Order: sequence, then structure tokens, then C-alpha cells
Amino acid sequence: MTDEIRLIEVKEDILADNTLLAKELQEKLRREKTFLLNLMASPGAGKTSLVVQTIRKLKEKLAIAVMEADIDSMVDAEKVAKEGVTAIQIRTGGFCHMDATMVKTGLDAMDTQNLDLVILENVGNLVCPAEFETGAIKNAMILSVPEGDDKPLKYPLMFTVCQAMVINKIDYLTLSDFDIQKCKDHVLKLNPDIKIFEVSCRTGEGIDEWVQWLYDEVKSL
Repeated sequence: MTDEIRLIEVKEDILADNTLLAKELQEKLRREKTFLLNLMASPGAGKTSLVVQTIRKLKEKLAIAVMEADIDSMVDAEKVAKEGVTAIQIRTGGFCHMDATMVKTGLDAMDTQNLDLVILENVGNLVCPAEFETGAIKNAMILSVPEGDDKPLKYPLMFTVCQAMVINKIDYLTLSDFDIQKCKDHVLKLNPDIKIFEVSCRTGEGIDEWVQWLYDEVKSL
């Protein structure tokens, strides 16, 4: 009877369909000159804080909107909306990631043709979000000092799929054994082309370098 059982690789099919839609979405955004940044990190790493700092630096130069993704609540979207930009909350209903279909739903609620930059704050997770393409022009991730410098060894895919990494909460360095150089070495072995920024969203240190990189990327689209 065993040879009569049909095996269906659901995850493979889902990923293939998602990749196709993500490519179509990315092509549409490129035509519209709308830069979609997919920002990923663990819970508490400082995604919303970085988003807010970025908005404050760029909202006079770029038309910005933010898509907040969470399993529940609207806390982050409310924080972002206070900065004077469009904020849309996506409740994933238990899913630990955003995929292209979810992103398309959010973008359809925006006037993307009149936006320069859309920031997707993905669900807090270092595993699932890295597996699903979203249609983003670039992927970035945050690693905070309190999380430890060994995360590239534990979650290599996340560091491989990103074009930029922000090491946040560097103001905690004197209170931890986090080794920035060791962390960078691990990451660069996985992804030699990744851009690495050292910042503190609390003090503002390093934010200008991150913002300048993002601004240049948006303008080069």
C-alpha cells in the first residue's frame, strides 16, 4: 500500500508560488520608482525604533509609508503614525512571517505611485521571515547587542538574504561581552557584500550613516 501513497511537498509549492508573485510585485515597484525595504529582526531588537529614527531623518526628503506586521495588536503602527506618515497594520493571524500576498494586500491600500519609500517592518523572528520573498527591493535586518554576537552562527539564512545589517543598541556594549568584530567576521563569511551599520537608536549614534545608505539606495532605483 505504501507505493500508492502520494507525497505532496506543500512548502515547496508555496515557496515557488510566493517567489513568482514577489518577482511580479518587485517589477511593479521598480516601474513606479517605489523602494520597498523589508526590515527583519527578533522581537525587541529595535525595529520600530529604527523605523521612527529613519522617518525623522528622511520625511522631508522622501514620501514615506510604513507597513507594520504583527501577529496581533496595532501598537507599532500607532507609534509610526504619530511621525506624520502613512502607517498600515497587517495582522498575520498567527503567521510568523510576511509573504508576497500579504505585502501586496498592504501595498494595494497605499498610493504607491506617489511614494518613494515603503518600509515593511516584518514579524519579529529570525527564522521564517528569511524564507519568504516579499517583493522588496532590498532586505535589511537588525541584530541588537543584548542578543549576543553568535546569532549569525545560529540563524545563517537571515544574514545571507539581507543586503544590510544594523547592529543596534551599541550603547550597551560596555555592559555586555558582545564582540562586534567577531560578529562582523561571522556575517561577512556568510555574505561578503552585506553593508554593516553600528547604531544606537537611543542616543542617535550611527543613524546618519544608515539613513544615508538607505536614501542613496532609494534615489538610485
